[in-house]
Amino acid sequence: MSAAASFRVEKDLLGTLEVPADAYYGIQTLRAVNNFRLSGVPLAHYPKLVVGLAMVKQASADANRELGHLSAAKHTAISTACARIIQGEFHEQFVVDMIQGGAGTSTNMNANEVIANIALEAMGHEKGEYQHLHPNNDVNMAQSTNDAYPTAIRLGLLLGHDSLLGALDKLIQSLASKGLKFDHVLKMGRTQLQDAVPMTLGQEFRAFATTLGEDLQHLKLLAPTLLTEVNLGGTAIGTGINADPKYQALAVKRLAIISGHPLTPAADLIEATSDMGAFVLFSGMLKRTAVKLSKICNDLRLLSSGPRTGINEINLPPRQPGSSIMPGKVNPVIPEAVNQVAFEVIGNDLALTMAAEGGQLQLNVMEPLIAYKIFDSIRLLTRAMDMLRELCIDGITANEAHCRALMENSIGLITALNPYIGYENATRIAKLALDSGRGVLELVREEKLLDEAELAEILRPENMIAPRLVPLQA
Repeated sequence: MSAAASFRVEKDLLGTLEVPADAYYGIQTLRAVNNFRLSGVPLAHYPKLVVGLAMVKQASADANRELGHLSAAKHTAISTACARIIQGEFHEQFVVDMIQGGAGTSTNMNANEVIANIALEAMGHEKGEYQHLHPNNDVNMAQSTNDAYPTAIRLGLLLGHDSLLGALDKLIQSLASKGLKFDHVLKMGRTQLQDAVPMTLGQEFRAFATTLGEDLQHLKLLAPTLLTEVNLGGTAIGTGINADPKYQALAVKRLAIISGHPLTPAADLIEATSDMGAFVLFSGMLKRTAVKLSKICNDLRLLSSGPRTGINEINLPPRQPGSSIMPGKVNPVIPEAVNQVAFEVIGNDLALTMAAEGGQLQLNVMEPLIAYKIFDSIRLLTRAMDMLRELCIDGITANEAHCRALMENSIGLITALNPYIGYENATRIAKLALDSGRGVLELVREEKLLDEAELAEILRPENMIAPRLVPLQA
């Protein structure tokens, strides 16, 4: 310790560095902090990843203790340190940038050093007195970055998965509720931004709920399928060097109990150490959900456009003034923000895909970017879906009379009348309506093609929005 007690001196193979005296991380973490000033996003930004790392270290210590390779005193100290991190303490000590060279070694060592120094204090020693309990020899025993780190990533994703599913489920329920509320609101459907055929606003919102519901089911199935097989025990390249032959089975069994997730050992540890396919598929599913969310937000912005010169079938809750120069303008800021989140998630997926492709031989050194992008996508999507539901969907109202007026004035209405007046009459009426600017119903009434009772029956919502073929009257 220095005279001023503001730092301690630690040593590694490259020499010595002054580590802040109050830091629980050590020299290898400090080197990484000095080297990698890239994203500005530290490991601590993703608490589930930090918890995953601590759970891996706990399970490894348990296995090593059971096999007789770790003393009772060291095991107790390491276990206590891991438990405190799992409970949320010391997360601010995980300071390494998410993007880093070294295939995640800096992340692994950040965890090893923090756990070691917490354990040392519990044993009555000073931070950095590694002769009593060592980050590599004890905390990292029977492990390598190449098995501990990817296992922690998978576990962190499993631990954080519920929040994503919860946000998605709540959004689906909100959209479905609007679908029920708007079930009676007749409007004109559109294809290629042109009038198509009548539908209800409820059908439109139920379709939003349905398409996201499909993704919810896929995500529920994907995580257990893709992320529960771990390569813990494979050490450097999957051969298991420096690990007890019984270590893998014990460590994975303990990790499953600690985490509450049904983790299983990878069947081929060499393949599992280098393959990033699970992350590619999982990220692709997140991208698919982002694309659907963005499309829904595009529709919401179109349907609420105006208010005087656009479609204006729905009203989005006003959240803030929309212009510094145009008084009275209110913009659809919530859907706009979700669109941008979707673009970010799509970009994350591409970066992750390239990182997965960029591995060579027995290891993928780009795994830090894979971890960063997939955790970022989950965080962004979860927050975006909560925001969209709370600040937009829940408060949407319908302009029912305007929806009906647009529908009745639309040329597309002629499609609903076609089975009753025939294709020739329907085509002629449609052209006349286009040329004259008059309404379809007005022209049908004028030519007495249908009486009011027939029109009223045809225009009933339940007859307009579902399969119904009526024989043409002679």
